[in-house]
Amino acid sequence: MADYILESRVWLARARPEVFAFFAESANLVLLTPPSFGLRVVAGPQALSTGAVVDLRLSWLGVPVRWRTFIREWDPPFRFVDVQVRGPYARWEHRHQFLEAHGGTWVEDRVTYRLPLGPLGRLAHGLCVRRQIAAMWRYRTRRLGELIGPLSSPAG
Repeated sequence: MADYILESRVWLARARPEVFAFFAESANLVLLTPPSFGLRVVAGPQALSTGAVVDLRLSWLGVPVRWRTFIREWDPPFRFVDVQVRGPYARWEHRHQFLEAHGGTWVEDRVTYRLPLGPLGRLAHGLCVRRQIAAMWRYRTRRLGELIGPLSSPAG
């Protein structure tokens, strides 16, 4: 089954070390996730680093879901990669990159994911999962602006 890819890029009017520090706090993931998911960090370090494991619980369409993520790569304040080692996806790899530009920071994300269950997973993606992930990312972008923004277009 083919992987799906989500890419996003948002500019924040903050210095790269400050933006990276926000992402390095595992509790901030909850602040970037729509409340309807009921996301909770149930175990793991407060500050992320190479090899950190974070256990999460959330609700998807009313179904409780456990998610374990592993920080596979850690290069502050430039980038990090987290991967799902247990959870709802057959594959979930999230690459975060932080680039200084125009007095602020570009936050670039690339999520490569695959649903389980072959044709049934592809159908679920087409029916609801793709839209749900897109909505989650719009929420995340808006919250970044509220929490550490402002979001804007860089000058020149």
